[in-house]
Amino acid sequence: MKLAEALQERADLNTKISELRSRLYDNAVVQEGEKPAEDPSELLAELDKAAERLCELISRINLTNCATNADGVTLTELIAKKDVLKTRIGAYRDLISAGSQTARRASRTEIKILSAVDVPALQKKSDELSRELRLTDNRIQELNWTTELI
Repeated sequence: MKLAEALQERADLNTKISELRSRLYDNAVVQEGEKPAEDPSELLAELDKAAERLCELISRINLTNCATNADGVTLTELIAKKDVLKTRIGAYRDLISAGSQTARRASRTEIKILSAVDVPALQKKSDELSRELRLTDNRIQELNWTTELI
């Protein structure tokens, strides 16, 4: 199984577990004399089976990410880099947005609001970080589809 396939299965299992939790909640209580639409014990068994598979997949994915090396960098390090780039880009975009706000004055006696940051330079840096994020994500996706799961 390729790493990408395991990641897709992990996402499917997370969705399935979420749905099972909802179905368990919906069938936990019934009116006296009635039966639930679904048997909670069967749903719990299905939940436990899905959770066990999810645990196995997460362990194998993490082991694979740590063991996969691309140009002297592990897949785990690439994923960390991607996450940090997203955080940095978000901060830059927030600062660009705040620095782009200018208040209009009705008269010369009103307080003049100026940007304290160089918005064009920040935008350029944000664009560079976004490009780096795209390249990093592309490398991660390539590795996901070419790496066998441990």
